[in-house]
Amino acid sequence: MVFAITREVGEALASCEISFIERTPIDIELARRQHAAYRDVLRTLGCSVIELPALPGMPDAVFVEDVAIVLDEIAVMTRPGAASRRAEGDSVARMLERHRLLRRIEAPGTLDGGDVLRIGRKLFVGQAARSNADGIAQLRECVDEFGYSVQPVATHGCLHLKSAVTQVGEGTVLVNPQWIDVSIFAGQRVIEIHPEEEHAANALRIGSRVIHPLCFPRTRQRLVDAGIDVLPVDVSELQKAEGAVTCCSVVFDA
Repeated sequence: MVFAITREVGEALASCEISFIERTPIDIELARRQHAAYRDVLRTLGCSVIELPALPGMPDAVFVEDVAIVLDEIAVMTRPGAASRRAEGDSVARMLERHRLLRRIEAPGTLDGGDVLRIGRKLFVGQAARSNADGIAQLRECVDEFGYSVQPVATHGCLHLKSAVTQVGEGTVLVNPQWIDVSIFAGQRVIEIHPEEEHAANALRIGSRVIHPLCFPRTRQRLVDAGIDVLPVDVSELQKAEGAVTCCSVVFDA
């Protein structure tokens, strides 16, 4: 069984943290409908969807990916780089401790789940806006005994590593080459986003299919041309909160 932890969109979403995009008005009710449709797609792909309630006064809590990293053996509760987000993980931890041994990133380390890209037994970790060297070092200590390696990756111009690169197939990554050094992924087949769709590198792979934002048709065509089975979803209002398709769920095998 594959689980997907999600959280309802809260009333305060419009007060979310913003770092690399301009703040624009968010339609909360539309965001909720889009999030519900996103959850439906997860179910279509065979996920057992866990719906946590919104957290009052925590506008970014819908982006549950950032508070936890779930591996085969353990789950690591992060310490988000934005101080306003550090209380979001408690209910996620209570859910995850039913399935995994928990470990935690402690101060002064910071680490966002959106900065961690797992490919096999290697964890690529973005080091820039929200995740610092201490947090990455602590993650390495947490996972070393289980045979995972950790490679820091410098990012620039984007919030998280998975804003710039995600895995879309076995041995295949989708990349924005303006935000990371693509040579780090030299062992992978690299699909570059369309240059006019700079936020299009964030995709969520579940099994053999990939969830991708509806608003990036030219990048989606590149995926399709590469043989990737794509499911487009409209997350336009969540994107206004600097969100995307990976950050709205924590997906893991039971």
